Amino acid sequence: MGFKRNQIFFQDLRKKLILSVFLLFLIIAVGTSGYMFIEGWNLLDSLYMTIITLSSVGFKEVHEVSSYGRIFTVFLIIGGVGTVVYALNAGAKIIIEGELREAFGRRKLEKEINELRDHYIICGYGRMGKIICRELNEAGRNFVVIEKDTDVLEIKEDFLFYKGDATDDATLREVGIGKAKGLITVLPTDAENLYVVLSARGLNATLFIVARASDEGAEQKLLRAGADEVVSPYNIGGLRIAHKVLKPVVVDFIEFATKSSNLDIQLEEIIIQESSKLAGLSLDECGIGRDLGIIIVAIKQSDGTMQFNPTFRSTINAGDTLIAIGEVSKLRVLEDKATHQTA
Repeated sequence: MGFKRNQIFFQDLRKKLILSVFLLFLIIAVGTSGYMFIEGWNLLDSLYMTIITLSSVGFKEVHEVSSYGRIFTVFLIIGGVGTVVYALNAGAKIIIEGELREAFGRRKLEKEINELRDHYIICGYGRMGKIICRELNEAGRNFVVIEKDTDVLEIKEDFLFYKGDATDDATLREVGIGKAKGLITVLPTDAENLYVVLSARGLNATLFIVARASDEGAEQKLLRAGADEVVSPYNIGGLRIAHKVLKPVVVDFIEFATKSSNLDIQLEEIIIQESSKLAGLSLDECGIGRDLGIIIVAIKQSDGTMQFNPTFRSTINAGDTLIAIGEVSKLRVLEDKATHQTA
């Protein structure tokens, strides 16, 4: 779901306005040059005569006009008045239609945000924010982006954007933080992210919050402020580079299995719902490996305990999360089984 901030309408109006201004200056230059050449007047008199002619003021002529000058004036009026009307029309569209479109755009934005439920709030649309939005969009998740940089808001992405300051409580309320499922803050500084976490936790006690930390000491502060998870890009980047050297095949496999655009194999987490008939069965009884060819790498139990490399006798219960790897189509089947009353 998204609200596309389409700037084509405004770009078209700007082009028309630029064209009309160019034509207006051109006709003034032609008129001024014409009177100087035909009548031999000076620059000021020629410019003055051109302006009162184009504006249809009807004020008296600066000097007596010759027959050639009158013929030139007729053509100047025919061409010039049309150009002036065109310029005024383009300017009116920029002011009136632009304001109306902006007002309707705000109403549409508010309507779409009000319809959101269990969505994610992304604070900041920098380099990390763009990647996060792309992955959430690929996964079909509902989300809204808060960004105060007007230059960033000119993008053509089909996302739902809200112009505002994410550290402001009013802004968080406007994007439906009370109905949101999670919040990800990737603002430029740790101080801003800390402020967002404090505000978000105060507005929604059950919200799942992920924050970015740049400095080493910021991680614990963000956790104390209420963040559920804190990610340090520099730490992760350093480990990734080291592992790329030490364990290149492992890194290649993880990248292959976790890439959202990969249509063959993916690593996925699947939650066993109360309504699923898989709850209470062993992995062997579920037939996950036998029938679907899916490998269960680990089981995270509802109490947070992680069971790695579970055996076929391992039992899965409601609330458990399966870390599974397999074909995308087969994973979708398992997700359906984990949600609905079908074994």
